[in-house]
Amino acid sequence: MLWQEAILVPWKALPKRVSKLYFAMRVIEKFEEIEGRNPGETSVADLPTVLKLRNELCEAQSFTESQIPDALLERLLSGRMEFPPVCAIIGGILGQEVIKAISCKGEPLKNFFYFDA
Repeated sequence: MLWQEAILVPWKALPKRVSKLYFAMRVIEKFEEIEGRNPGETSVADLPTVLKLRNELCEAQSFTESQIPDALLERLLSGRMEFPPVCAIIGGILGQEVIKAISCKGEPLKNFFYFDA
């Protein structure tokens, strides 16, 4: 329920400091929803479709396309590898949040977490 509330917030209502990565990931999420697969699984040939979706989402949200650079989307499509050091960092942060929730000591993170390594 909270997830749905969080993603339905209009983009214009978000703070100015929101990372461009958030918007790029929303475009990728929309592609996965429509196509039923991850973009760039076989090649970066999906880039034109992803750029078209970006334009449609930006228009629907009254947002400028420059907020989601082509280069960022291209990098997201071509960089499908996992890196152990990054996985370790994210695992540590996730573990910390789980401990906070279980122990009731400290407020767990109630937001999105994007780590742009």
